[in-house]
Amino acid sequence: MGHDISGYNNAGEEIAYARFSMGNYNSTILYSLLDANKFYAGVSGSGNSTTFSIKQFEKALNTYNQLYGNSLSERDWDLKQIQDFIQNCMATAQKEGSVNVYFG
Repeated sequence: MGHDISGYNNAGEEIAYARFSMGNYNSTILYSLLDANKFYAGVSGSGNSTTFSIKQFEKALNTYNQLYGNSLSERDWDLKQIQDFIQNCMATAQKEGSVNVYFG
């Protein structure tokens, strides 16, 4: 069990990935930033997916930067993977208009 969150482009290729063990509560940061708490199922994601727009990723990255942007250090692996996930999804959404995210 754990949280495996993947972002996919329009061709169905994985463009972003974040992994959290079932006991790692930092997963809730990513769910919250994406306003996707309904996909959080405790020890894993719900197994469902949804589509996010560029605006949603911009909002998530803005909130991330406000909350965590200045406190990132080498030991903050979870925050770094959250930042990378959002940035990778946003870059693809800028090109394609949206990104499908799977919460496993």
